[in-house]
Amino acid sequence: MITRDVADGVHLVSYAHVNCYVIEDADDLTLVDAGLPRMWPMVLELIRRLGRHPDDIRALLLTHGHFDHVGFAAMLYREHAVPVWVHRDDARLAAHPYRYRPQSNRFLYPLRHPRSLPVLGQMAAAGALTVKGIAVTRAITTESALDVPGRPVASHTPGHTDGHCILHLPERDTVISGDALVTMDPYTGKTGPQIVASAATKDTRQAIASLDALAATEASVVLTGHGAPWTRGAAAAVDQARVVGEH
Repeated sequence: MITRDVADGVHLVSYAHVNCYVIEDADDLTLVDAGLPRMWPMVLELIRRLGRHPDDIRALLLTHGHFDHVGFAAMLYREHAVPVWVHRDDARLAAHPYRYRPQSNRFLYPLRHPRSLPVLGQMAAAGALTVKGIAVTRAITTESALDVPGRPVASHTPGHTDGHCILHLPERDTVISGDALVTMDPYTGKTGPQIVASAATKDTRQAIASLDALAATEASVVLTGHGAPWTRGAAAAVDQARVVGEH
């Protein structure tokens, strides 16, 4: 487990190569992504270390509905009555987080990229095969500040999934990219800025095109769904991801 402060009032919990984030303001908290099921105790530990309580969580924002971002969402809603937000185009996926058809066969793809096998194995051990979907969600609206702690601005960045969104924190010079751009791809094991492989992406060309929205934030810090934070600017991350291209 890795926990660390990664931006002004933004905290990372990383486990089994999966990231989720805690955003704090003066009074309350917003969580971004729900990782894998076994990550909740780690998030809870971080929250308590901040001197906060689960009752301070006002929202869980999902960048998208894949299983490795929905992990403890249903539990959080059921046990703590935390509303879960996702773009309307991913609401069905969040309810059924394994029911998606990527561009390439996600079961055969790792055989061509054996560096991914230990990564995927660690994700499975952290509960990746036992995620429960979340059927009750609120719709993320885009291009204006959401009425949740931290007031992130969501932009629709389809490609990885139909309803994928990035979350910009302009006052903190930070953008949470989810899987629109990652710095470690679980399906190849490769590091550096890139889109996620076609084994887990619906439309890689659309995902590349959606990088424009990420670059447009001009944020200095990019916090990804997988891999280490990027601190050399969103535009530079996007440039590198375009060089890598579709895969």
